[in-house]
Order: sequence, then C-alpha cells, then structure tokens
Amino acid sequence: MAKKMIGVNRLAPDVELQNLDLIDLLSERHIATRRISENAWNDASEIHISNSEWYIMARIYKKQPTIAYVTKNVDISRQAIHKFIKNLAAKGLVEVQNVENNKKEKCIRLTALGEECFEKNEALKVRLENKIAEKIGGDQLNALKDILKADWGI
Repeated sequence: MAKKMIGVNRLAPDVELQNLDLIDLLSERHIATRRISENAWNDASEIHISNSEWYIMARIYKKQPTIAYVTKNVDISRQAIHKFIKNLAAKGLVEVQNVENNKKEKCIRLTALGEECFEKNEALKVRLENKIAEKIGGDQLNALKDILKADWGI
C-alpha cells in the first residue's frame, strides 16, 4: 500500500527556513522535493530507484549516449556512475552495448521497462508540482520556474 506523499514544507526538523540564505534555501528545498519524489516512487513500486539513478536515467531518456558522455555530463564520480549503471542494468532498466566501430566505448539506453518507469516517475513529479502549485499558487510557481531558468550571470 502506497504511503501518503509528505508535504513539501516537511524539511529536516532542525531547519528554520526563515534564517537561511538563498544558497541554503535552494539546497533545503531541493533535498526535500527530491526526497518526496524518491519516496513517492519507491512506496508505489517494487523497483527501488535512487535519486542518482533517476539523474542518470534522465540524461539517457530517448537517447543512446556513450558512458563517457554520461560521465562528463553528470555531476557524479566516474566510479559511482559505473556502479549506478550496473545497478540499473541489474534491475532491467538499462542496456549497455558496444559502440559500432569502437571497441573501447560503450553506449547506454533505457530498456522498455526503464522508459516505462521513467515516464511513470515523470507523472509523479507532475503531481508533486501540482501540490506545490496548490500551496503557493500557479502564478507563483511559474514565476519561480522562470527565475530558476533565467541566466543569473554566475
């Protein structure tokens, strides 16, 4: 039986948002929403997938990049990426294949099961986003997204 999705304001008990600077506010909200998202999936599915594994799956969804490309474009160590890819393959979510005309390189792609899981998780994230919109308002959510997408010059 799936657990109820916990609220977005439920951060670590010792965190007082009012006293945090921008960097720490972004970090706390990111950690909280990622935790809620991961728990929503893992509570509803037999296949447990970590946030790092979702991160890798998002980079390869509808693509067939090389493992080297993933390693360069994901902020996770090379060794950890190889471990996560091995875990994803063991769960039947990805396939690793040789690159044509290149004996060193390997490419990675989501299996049909991997794509199905990824798409179901995207739907869970939309539901979480809708809960946030209900709490802060749709216009506020869109403004926040626009701010986060803007070029901050940093």
